[in-house]
Amino acid sequence: MTRQIISTTDAPAAIGTYSQAVRVGPTVYISGQIPLDPATGQLVSGEIEVEIRRVFDNLEAIAKAAGGSLRHAVRVTVFLTDLAHFAKVNEVMAQYIPQPWPARAALGVSQLPKGARVEVDCILHLD
Repeated sequence: MTRQIISTTDAPAAIGTYSQAVRVGPTVYISGQIPLDPATGQLVSGEIEVEIRRVFDNLEAIAKAAGGSLRHAVRVTVFLTDLAHFAKVNEVMAQYIPQPWPARAALGVSQLPKGARVEVDCILHLD
């Protein structure tokens, strides 16, 4: 199978040596998204919920560019600099990804790029 690089201006451009996503067959690997505004390339400001929503908006835009949506998520990884925000991630994620829930891991980390407080990556399986 060949690799297809997925890219959209509806999500922030990569800030390093990676692609927004890579599709191989029906599987799409979406790189970790932090709460960057795609128009400005800057972190959004406000409450943690604003940041989490921006992350999921970015993921959804990339999923759409790949021909799917977050309803196709089979694996999600959440990185938080403060695990006290875990419940808010659950609340917001449930508004973007319907049941049945994908497999998921949540990790507490000391730092994220650009000082973000949340980063999420995911894998989609397109039917």
